[in-house]
Amino acid sequence: MTKKIVLTGDRTSGPLHLGHYVGSLANRLKLQDDYQQFIMLADMQALTDHASEPDRIVKSILEVALDYLAVGIDPKKSTIFIQSLIPALSELTMYYLNLITWNRLKHNPTVKAEIVQKGFGENVPAGFMIYPISQAADITAFKANIVPVGDDQLPMIEQTVEIVRKFNRTYNTSVLIEPEAMIPAIARLPGIDGQAKMSKTLNNAIYLSDPADIVAKKVKGMYTDPNHLRVEDPGKVEGNPVFTYLDVFYPDKKKLQELKEHYQRGGLGDSIVKKELLEALQAFLDPVRKKREELKKDLKEVMKILKEGSDKANAFAENTLKEVKQAMHLDIMHRLF
Repeated sequence: MTKKIVLTGDRTSGPLHLGHYVGSLANRLKLQDDYQQFIMLADMQALTDHASEPDRIVKSILEVALDYLAVGIDPKKSTIFIQSLIPALSELTMYYLNLITWNRLKHNPTVKAEIVQKGFGENVPAGFMIYPISQAADITAFKANIVPVGDDQLPMIEQTVEIVRKFNRTYNTSVLIEPEAMIPAIARLPGIDGQAKMSKTLNNAIYLSDPADIVAKKVKGMYTDPNHLRVEDPGKVEGNPVFTYLDVFYPDKKKLQELKEHYQRGGLGDSIVKKELLEALQAFLDPVRKKREELKKDLKEVMKILKEGSDKANAFAENTLKEVKQAMHLDIMHRLF
């Protein structure tokens, strides 16, 4: 049987952090064995709110690719590609723009929330406003059956489905495939400052590429229970980022339960809990850092992986574009010239 297709990826605005690993990378490692997986380095989408920083975006392409390979994504199983090297995506975006209203875009919940988060006010870049349509082009170009997303991104997938149905109905075709969202079991990690989400923008992240001493400094300064002022005081586990991270990365679940109970009844200091977390994180991150350093010694090989992946993705997307233009009867231009 033909494997179902998964499309996933990351905006290349900086290196990846533990939140990315928990929310998406760990899932990709599982999916790559059973699905045909395309992983996109979304440099064009990163430019929608970083247009003045193209050098940062270009540099981040390689940084994110190194993170992918260092955690174990296998280019023989997953196709890693650079978005800007796939011209069909831009052309598909142009066609889909005519199938959706500006009013519908303005009321996309994800877009509205991110406009507030990024502080655009009235100065929203047009490229950012049409981000849902660009994402629809990405998804449909690769005929993705499944798109792993956090629950906050569900409106984007819903809008893609709307575009697919509108296109197929308008042009009396079944060329485009309706995608399904896949919500990971653990959608996100909180920031080390106690914010709801670990984020590059909020500067509250532990990066996969952070050196051991930086990780130690960040863990030491992590937000815990603000009312746990003395060692003997009972502490809260729920909503405490240290324990949230321990739930993910601590290998001994029985001992972790004992730590939680001790903390809740009092007598266990934050420094001890953080020490346990630091050991667990260093054990997880150390092989990732070592693999990353090995990869950096041969960047030509990494670039070769990206080139081959982009060539493969380009061929797939071009075929979809051809089918789309045939459905729209735009292929007549190729017959005339």
